[in-house]
Amino acid sequence: MTNIDQVITTGTQILVNGLLFGSMYGISAIGLSLIFGTMGIIFIAQGTMIILAAYLVYLIKLNYSFDPLLVSFLITPLFFILGGCIYFLLFRKVADKGKNPNLLLAFGLMIMLESLISLFFSPNTKAIITGYTTIGISIMGIRISLVRSIAFVISISTTIALLFFLKRTLLGKAVRAATFDMLAASLLGINTIKVCAFTFGLGLALAGIAGICVALTYPFDPYFGFIFSLKALIAVAFGGIGHVLGSFLGGLSLGIIENISSYLFGGVWEQAISYAAFLLVLMLRPQGLFGGRE
Repeated sequence: MTNIDQVITTGTQILVNGLLFGSMYGISAIGLSLIFGTMGIIFIAQGTMIILAAYLVYLIKLNYSFDPLLVSFLITPLFFILGGCIYFLLFRKVADKGKNPNLLLAFGLMIMLESLISLFFSPNTKAIITGYTTIGISIMGIRISLVRSIAFVISISTTIALLFFLKRTLLGKAVRAATFDMLAASLLGINTIKVCAFTFGLGLALAGIAGICVALTYPFDPYFGFIFSLKALIAVAFGGIGHVLGSFLGGLSLGIIENISSYLFGGVWEQAISYAAFLLVLMLRPQGLFGGRE
């Protein structure tokens, strides 16, 4: 293999790894973007909900030996219902009092969930091992993990299905209208309370799907969710608030940036470069890389 071939293979490997990692950031960011775009709530507990889903997958796998992919048919509707309940019980009452109470409430929920997860499952790192965890696929010299490929396919499929729902169904159009202008949507006869509850449920259902992908791919602990919340916020900033496809592309971009940074400068600089890119986007293009003009 010549030096040029080696460079091409290495570059492609970095790009593929970035896309595989970034797809999980993307699916996490979509839920966060929908909630913030519709209700103005920075749901900082989104990452902790993802880890809660991962622990539920771990618990079911441990006790019943169900494959994590089959558990998705239970986790997704469960988290959708949980999201609606959280909206009605917590956020609806403070929705009209500004963004600060919402942020504090989300932060308090995150801390409470982290403590409860640590109490019930211990703060030790957990991991799910399946029969295909260590399987890798080699294509033209590019090594691809099977579980990360599965997570990528799940993320892509979920994003496509969500885009179809938002653009082709009446309820999806109501969600888009509320995201664009809540007051105008209510004047047009849309029940904004139900739309907000549905959107919150949808955001947490996406967190459940992301949690299944995390459980397949990463070791995790009760405090790992905060990192995912930060990564989702960066992906949302890259993609643009309320922009579903943009948020997913923002997550892919973040994954690529992290992998390039880790390869060129080492893992120590990975986070610093990601946050620097985040600040540059906020300063130079606050509507996001994939969002529309102001």
